[in-house]
Amino acid sequence: MKVSEALATRISCRAFLDTPVSEEKVRALLEAAKRSASGGNLQPWHVYVLAGEPLREFVALMEKRWQANPAGEGSEYDIYPKNLGEPYRTRRFECGEDLYGTMGIPREDKRARVMQVMRNFRFFDAPVGLFFAIDRQMGIDQWMDIGIFQQSIMLAARELGLHTCPQEAWAIWHKTVAEFVGMPPELMLCCGMALGYMDESAPVNRLRTRRAELDEFATLRGF
Repeated sequence: MKVSEALATRISCRAFLDTPVSEEKVRALLEAAKRSASGGNLQPWHVYVLAGEPLREFVALMEKRWQANPAGEGSEYDIYPKNLGEPYRTRRFECGEDLYGTMGIPREDKRARVMQVMRNFRFFDAPVGLFFAIDRQMGIDQWMDIGIFQQSIMLAARELGLHTCPQEAWAIWHKTVAEFVGMPPELMLCCGMALGYMDESAPVNRLRTRRAELDEFATLRGF
């Protein structure tokens, strides 16, 4: 698969098959992604991977904790900026409406929307869940590096016929995640990622978000 094809077919998959993903494939993805660009070659990423029984145990734990406290534990960072302005606010709104629209969930059906959000904390039934963490001494530049690293994983996954869903939603459960995976206190949870084979029949996976035209975000000179 060409890189351009991987970019064109990558989506945030929100429904997975229960088909297992081998440890060999997961290791191959991480081996490929470790060549990602990193300022000063700091390679600031730390990854925790769950599959099989550990993943089932974690999802069961999350089910209990979410039922007891749907709001979570609070995030250590703002997932979205406060007072988000335009055009970003509209883009976010349209994404949400289009997402729930694929499943026929109207805005007034609050319970159905909440239950869909909860699926984040089951990794959308993916057979593999990843957590990404960064050392607390790192700054904005190193968070950029982790984003590049995650993108490399998502593109390499397409080459293997796999799909992913990056999930900042996990930030509100950073204490539970850190406790379960044994994350040391000097590390901070960035986000999670679901990994597996896409359920092609799931309506939610038909979502294709609208992307801005080139002239909306790019300024080219000298050509």
